[in-house]
Formats: sequence, C-alpha cells, structure tokens
Amino acid sequence: RPVGPTRPALYFVLSFLAAATFHRSVADVATDGSKSEEPPHRRFEYKYSFKGPHLAQSDGSIPFWIHGGSAIPSADQVRITPSLRSQRGSVWTKNKVNFEHWEAEVTFRVSGRGRTGADGLAVWFSTAQGIDGPVYGAADRWDGIGIFFDSFDNDAKKNNPAIIVVGNNGNLVYDHQNDGSTQALGSCLRDFRNKPYPIRAKVTYYKKTLTVMINNGFTPDKEDYEFCTKVENMVIPTEGFFGISAATGGLADDHDVLSFLLFRLTEPGQQPPSVDAEIPKEEKDKYQEEFENFQQELDKKKEEFQKEHPNVQGEPIEDYESVNEREIRQVFEGQNRIHLEIKQLNRQLAMILDEQRRHVSVITDEINKKATSAGSGQVESQQLGSVIATQQEVLKSLNELRTSFHNSLNQIGSVQQGNAAGMGTYETIQHFNDIKEHLHAVKRDVEQLAQRNAQNPAEKAVKCPEMPPMPSCLSTVHFAIFVVIQSVLFFCYVMYK
Repeated sequence: RPVGPTRPALYFVLSFLAAATFHRSVADVATDGSKSEEPPHRRFEYKYSFKGPHLAQSDGSIPFWIHGGSAIPSADQVRITPSLRSQRGSVWTKNKVNFEHWEAEVTFRVSGRGRTGADGLAVWFSTAQGIDGPVYGAADRWDGIGIFFDSFDNDAKKNNPAIIVVGNNGNLVYDHQNDGSTQALGSCLRDFRNKPYPIRAKVTYYKKTLTVMINNGFTPDKEDYEFCTKVENMVIPTEGFFGISAATGGLADDHDVLSFLLFRLTEPGQQPPSVDAEIPKEEKDKYQEEFENFQQELDKKKEEFQKEHPNVQGEPIEDYESVNEREIRQVFEGQNRIHLEIKQLNRQLAMILDEQRRHVSVITDEINKKATSAGSGQVESQQLGSVIATQQEVLKSLNELRTSFHNSLNQIGSVQQGNAAGMGTYETIQHFNDIKEHLHAVKRDVEQLAQRNAQNPAEKAVKCPEMPPMPSCLSTVHFAIFVVIQSVLFFCYVMYK
C-alpha cells in the first residue's frame, strides 16, 4: 500500500523523540571525556582580509588587495567569475604574509542554473601572485598550497563536487584530466553548489598540520563546521601571498566570495607580537587622517540627505517576508535542528565507545595479572571474565548503535540536499521512509542494550534508564490535525518550486 507523506513523518518524529530521550540519558557520561589541549591565540589581520558591507572603494578597488581577470568587486562581495563561459578571475593580497601559524575563513557562494557546474574555485597560499592561469583561474606550477573546490567531474568517476588539497614546489603540473586525484594530499566529497546559506571554509595551518573544516550551507549557524580533511607533517613556504581564484568552462557558475578573514595564530604561553611595533608611526598617522576625513564626509552626506528628505527621518526600513519564503525557512530550520541533534548524539556515542574500550583494556590487564597467580585467583578470574564478556557485548551494541546514527545523519543530509535542489514528492517520501527505518533500528538497539544491562548482575554499577513507554495508538483528532498540517506544507512547497 503506498504510504502518504504524513505518516512517515509522524513515525520519524516519534522515533526522534525516543532517540532524544536516550541522548539526555547519556549526556552525563559524555561530559566526562578528556579535555582538549589549549587552543592557540588568534589575532585578526585586517591587511590580509576583506568583508562587507564596504568591501570595495569608490574606484572599484579592494583595500590591501589586487584583482584581475573577470573579478568584479562590489560593496558586499567579490564576484570572481560571472556565469558566462570560459571566464577567469582572481584576487590576491598586495603584501606577503610571513606568519608561522595562521587560520583563514572564507565565505562564498557557488550558484548556477544547471544540475552541474564548472569549473570551480580555489584558495591559495603561494610565493607568487598567480594572477591568471589554467588552474581554476590562477597560474600553474605554483610554490605553496592550493585548496580546490572542484565542481566539474572531468574523469567521469562521479566523485564531484569535491574539495581537494594539493601542494606544489613549483615544478608540478596540475592533473586536470583526473581532477587532481593523483596529486591530492587530502580530499573530501562535499556539494557546495546552490545552497540556501553561504558556504564557509576554515583552513588552519598550525604546527605543520593543515586542517580543512567546512560549513555545508544548510544552516545559518556560522560555527557549524564539519571535518573535511587533515594533512600532517606539511611544510609550506614561510612567506607568501593569499589568493582566491575561479574559472568557468563549457558550463558556468557564479563564484561569489563574501569575505576572507585571516588570523595569526600564536602558541599558548608565547607572547603575541605587538601591533604598534608592526605599523610605522607615519602609516598610523596617515590611516588616522584618512579615517577622520571619511567620517567628516559621511556626516556631511547625512545632513544633506536629511535636508533633502525630511519626511523619511526616523522611519524604519521594513523588510517583508512572503508566506512561501517563511514556510521554506521554517522547513529548513526544523531539518537543521534535527540534523544538529543527531550529530551531537553521534559525537557522544563515540565518546562512550572510547570509555568502554578503556574499561575493556583495564579489565583485560587485570585478568592477565590474575592468570599468573595460582589457586585462589581462579574464581576471581572467572568473575572478571564474565565482566569483560558483558563489556564486549555493550561495546558491540554501541558500535551498531553508532552506525545506525551515522546512517540516519546521512539520510537527513540527503533530504536537505534534495529539498534544496527541488526534489519531487516521491523522492522525499522515500528519504523519510529510510529515516524511519534507521531510527526504529536505533530505538530497538537502545531497548535491547537497556534490557541486557538490567539482566546482568555484574553491571549494576552502570545502568541505563528505562525507555519511556511509547503510545500504542494515536488519537484520531491528533492524527487528522497532523495530516492537514503536513498536506498544507507539502502542497505549498511543491507549488513554490
């Protein structure tokens, strides 16, 4: 019998509430994890950064940056390439960077009308400014590191869009035909095209380790980063230029960079360099004078505008949101909350698994010690053997539970991606059915794990709370209300698309 769009969603909500109950029961255990090392000190470097709302000056230039090719700076973004065929563009810092450790945060959008785009966008740290060239709009044979956001599948292996890290010593020619896979130091598959929110990439180089974190653009939370790749024991030039480039081919996308923020990292315990010592007094006086002149001109323009438009003084600027926009926003916000909750559960299950492994290791050592003794130690060894067998069963169950949560997380991401790309009703129903099955499996594993721990007397010290009783049936009134709400939402969504 075909299943309507409302019943899978209802089962999904009930299953998610059961998973959230388990999430609260294991929260106390998860907080006992080991403390991470102290983070480095971060200092913002404005000379190597740009962002809106006053990104470009009146003459079209970007302070402390140069641009070339088809790059078009505006007040709130830099369009590296427009959605026209065979375009190249780039922006580069004017001055070299000589930081030992650094962190760059890039916010961008890649959008196009087609289901696939080309060619991609790149973030560079190189000893020379590659203003123009064949590698995503920049020069080949660079000396440094490149993080490529490749949107076109040149090798037809269906492994794009992807994020690829490629290093070069100035002699390497980039392998376009294989999408750089033969030269990649690290990579991950991420779809960064046509997302409801801007994509955010955080690139950190600290203690000879390059780490790439990605915000997938499904949530307005700026700190919701996911791990992409890490390259250890990596040595890059001590001085170089930062740059961003993009290119289009037979297919075309708009490549827009909203901000590039650079931070200098200093190890904990070390004194950060003084700002006053880096900027000469003459340069500081010059910038201060320019700021005062700009402030005076701004005040004059405000007074002139108020004299010319006396009726609009003090009136707020209203920004209306249509009904369709509000409903789509609410759908995405609901999916984002579910997505974040399941991610949190996955992290906490990983911590519980580590704790169980440590317990098993300690008990195994105790059994080995008792086995060397004779006579009286035999009974204690049998008891310890029973305990370790129970621990191994718990560990196996938690591994299966973590796998189920990981599959559910992937299904949530697939549903979000499908909604953003305008998937039909049938595909959405299929995704909800898969999510329902995964979460039902999670609930069964939780119940079996709680029963197994309750039946084993050797594990009385650690017990999971009993699962709350699930309702055996649903009232007709609540079901009818839920059906009407779901039908209205799906109808509005399909009409909007």
